[in-house]
Amino acid sequence: MKKLCYALLACVSLISIISCSDDFDDNPQSGSVNDFIWKGLNFYYYWLEDSPDLADNRFANNSEYETFLNNFTSPRALFDHLTVDDQIDRFSLLFSDYTVLEQALSGTQENNGVDFELRYYNGSSTDIFGWVRYVLPNSDASGKNIYRGDIFYAVNGISLTVDNYRSLLGQDTYTLNLADYNNGTLIPNGTSVTLTKQPFSENPVHLVKTFPLGTKNVGYLMYNGFLSQYESELNDAFAYFQNENISHLILDLRYNSGGSVNTATRLASMITGQFDNQVFAKQQWNYKIEDYLNSNDPEDLLNRFTTSLGNGNTINSLNLNSIYILTSENTASASELIINGLKSYINVTQIGDVTVGKNVGSVTLYDSPTFQKENVNPSHKYAMQPIVLKIANNDGFSDYTNGLTPDVTQIEDIGNLGVLGEVSDPLLNTALNYIDANGRVIPQVPAVIFKSFKDRKALQPMGNEMYLER
Repeated sequence: MKKLCYALLACVSLISIISCSDDFDDNPQSGSVNDFIWKGLNFYYYWLEDSPDLADNRFANNSEYETFLNNFTSPRALFDHLTVDDQIDRFSLLFSDYTVLEQALSGTQENNGVDFELRYYNGSSTDIFGWVRYVLPNSDASGKNIYRGDIFYAVNGISLTVDNYRSLLGQDTYTLNLADYNNGTLIPNGTSVTLTKQPFSENPVHLVKTFPLGTKNVGYLMYNGFLSQYESELNDAFAYFQNENISHLILDLRYNSGGSVNTATRLASMITGQFDNQVFAKQQWNYKIEDYLNSNDPEDLLNRFTTSLGNGNTINSLNLNSIYILTSENTASASELIINGLKSYINVTQIGDVTVGKNVGSVTLYDSPTFQKENVNPSHKYAMQPIVLKIANNDGFSDYTNGLTPDVTQIEDIGNLGVLGEVSDPLLNTALNYIDANGRVIPQVPAVIFKSFKDRKALQPMGNEMYLER
């Protein structure tokens, strides 16, 4: 959305009720934070009409408004009160330090280099274990004895549970206690690995390869996050595919939990190219913003296929009419947008597991007259990342809160993971066989299936968000 829209609308709903410049000078820290939270949510929050205390006519005057805000013990308490039940809103976030939020959006976070998933032991609702999905190059873990497929049952000798995993895995330095996998049984093997987190920027373009299949040349891209800072690297991958003259593409999003809507639109444009300026996605906001934009700038509600990156460079497009996308229970938000958005235009074959079901997006709100970073309130560093929109494809479909169901169901087998980017990887192998046999394939089924709990990215700020960059 354009800067003008934010500036003009910041006070529209508050006129004659609450002063837009009222910063609670008698209590400048806590008062201004709570004021910022209410006003930001009152205008932008997607479920505005489902939160009675955000109604424009909720308060008769400033005094009543201030009394309401002062009843909350903390900004967090107010934020949680104003946002709807987490059965509906699972993703709105409040940050006490916007530096943490900005680092997350840039892709730089504290990281030891081990990307993992946590799963429940069978028959338990409390005990969990972890398995390593991949190890990041040039990280602390990359020089240590830990690899894809390794299993850890404890941290610092303490068995993992749903109650302690955050505190144990949230430490800057910890030791993973490893186990062997034997037909569904985890057996501690006495091996341990100590890891230390450091500021780390993960290039989401993890693997780029091609596979010849007779007359077909198949490209493979493992892409692990929609980060605008790495769009050039993503575009370079498509230049490679162009030079290799690929006829089919496997897009591996099984560990991709989301990111930028704009970057997703550009990736869709790289995959295709023949739909320039047609609608890739339609944004659905609350009634205040919808009414304003429909009257003043309806184009701002649309994300269109494009020929340019955010930096203005030309996109390398493949003009494909079909794509094969690998997914897991942790595939979310902008990854789901790619699947749903492309389905309006080309044949999308989804292979793997049902996705998360995150069809909503957020924006960053600062405490300033326009809710942007300029002229931010110097008395605190709070910022919000509330859900502000639902996103649909060109056919208007957006109702996939239960996830997107694969065409070919295949769950990753932690007893048989293979090597990422090699035919020994069962999911990649299934996709290659599907292409080679023109859709006739029998996927592998794990002998033992452990229910998924969370993954590394779900434990990080903005780990599974879909957001608009302004």
